[in-house]
Amino acid sequence: MTPTTLAALIRDKVPEQGRFLVALAGPPGAGKSTLAAELVAALGDDAKAVPMDGFHYDDAVLHARGARDRKGAPDTFDVLGFLHLLRRLRVEDEVAIPLFDRDLEISRAGADIVTAQDRVLVVEGNYLLLNEAPWTEAAPLFDLTVWIDVPEAELDRRLVARWAHYGKTSAEARAWIDGNDMPNIRRVTLGSQAADVILRTE
Repeated sequence: MTPTTLAALIRDKVPEQGRFLVALAGPPGAGKSTLAAELVAALGDDAKAVPMDGFHYDDAVLHARGARDRKGAPDTFDVLGFLHLLRRLRVEDEVAIPLFDRDLEISRAGADIVTAQDRVLVVEGNYLLLNEAPWTEAAPLFDLTVWIDVPEAELDRRLVARWAHYGKTSAEARAWIDGNDMPNIRRVTLGSQAADVILRTE
């Protein structure tokens, strides 16, 4: 299924009034942000992407908790804040959302605004369908759920390229992937609820 085909499927389900929330879930390296941007472009002016990554805990918080070397794991996000945002998005016309700046490794509060015009929201993140409390409260808040299924070897290849782009040496990238990314990949792949739509990529 192409982004255009998925966009058409979504558009057919959008009601005449109110918001329609799409969950775009998948493991690290699956291409969620890229697909979200493509979907928004295909859906048109009333669509907007809402990334889960804006709810990363700050590095200072993670260092204080001894969790900096696990950044990206489910418990390194403000999940209750994220759930609160989803509930607000269902009922409020205008909502400020945080965005994660990967170059600075920091979340920027109020970095974007969802307006009344934004009726189709493509929410993307690793743990939207994770079958672990309190993440389990997220799935019922979506009107359609999509899972991106990518082979583990391809995820590994993409993550090596990602961390090289952000300045890690080959050894640093390998250590981070093996010690952090891959455990998160397996946790979310094996522990997520079934999605309404599955997109398989090579």
